[in-house]
Amino acid sequence: MNSLKKEMNTQLIYMIKKLFNKKKKLYYAIVVGCIVGCIIAYSIPPKYTVTVSLSPESGQSSNGNLGSITSMLGINSLEASSEALNVSLFPEIIKSTPFILEMLEIKIRTEKNDSLINLSNYIKDLKSPWWNTVLGLPSKILTSIKKASSTEFQEQEKEKSNPLYLTPDEYGNIQLLKTCLNAETDKKTNITLITVTLQDPVTAAITADSAMAKLQTYITEYRAKKATEDCIYLKRLYDERKKEYHIAQKNYASFSDANRNIIQQMVQSETERLRNEKDLAYQVYSQIATQLQIAQAKVQEAKPVFAVVEPATVPLFPSSPKKMMILVVFVFLAVVVESAWILFGEDLWKSVKAEMKKPKE
Repeated sequence: MNSLKKEMNTQLIYMIKKLFNKKKKLYYAIVVGCIVGCIIAYSIPPKYTVTVSLSPESGQSSNGNLGSITSMLGINSLEASSEALNVSLFPEIIKSTPFILEMLEIKIRTEKNDSLINLSNYIKDLKSPWWNTVLGLPSKILTSIKKASSTEFQEQEKEKSNPLYLTPDEYGNIQLLKTCLNAETDKKTNITLITVTLQDPVTAAITADSAMAKLQTYITEYRAKKATEDCIYLKRLYDERKKEYHIAQKNYASFSDANRNIIQQMVQSETERLRNEKDLAYQVYSQIATQLQIAQAKVQEAKPVFAVVEPATVPLFPSSPKKMMILVVFVFLAVVVESAWILFGEDLWKSVKAEMKKPKE
């Protein structure tokens, strides 16, 4: 055991001496690593990250308030406690294609240009590292050839009116924006964090604020949709029943005034019938009016309230790339590679060259 430990110490000392004797090569490796790291770090476009957070209200208080209203009106209302769109689905909504398509149409401006443009136009002009351009050059050439030679492709480009159809450019913009837009929900606190990472700080802040506003609108419209439809239907019934009641009331009043001093059984029967029609029309009209009030209350109660915990602000510093970290990583890799070459590679290469120089028997 002691001999093995002594041998390991001897090998370690030998490797350290070998590295020390060729320290100039390590210095050269550090310089090369710094140069490559700087090239890589400054070739990556800076990105700015904006995070907003919002918390929706719980639905318990909403049901309680609506229950008190219906109790005051003397009507029992059964509210469904389940929600098809709950807080945990907010990230999926933000990543959905319809939501992303709406986001691509928002108006944004950049830090250097105050003119308003669509987010889709800004996405097209995003910068990328030079190696992405070089690697993507063959696919761009093939795409341009396909555009020039394929009439089918040109016809598909014109089919903009079909909402179910996505052109290649739209599909590319959607996928790119999905990588820039992210959301996650804390199941314990129900706080949703929306994160936007783009190459311009002002654009990132506007996009994050728009995503939060659109999410609020989407959820509000969904939850209020059924109640709004019921309210519209009851309003139409209310107007019809109101008109019927006014007609019945007018017919009863007119017949009573015309036959005030006439005492005949037929006149009394007709007066009684008109009075019953008027009373029945009023009962129906009153019930519909009560249901309309409840439906209007439901519309208001169905609209959720969102508390904006952290609003969107323009970031002052880029979140990536971490230039110093990239520089350190490339210097470390250069030192490791050069050390491995000094310790093992040189001897291995010499042995390979010696074997190659031996004459064949």
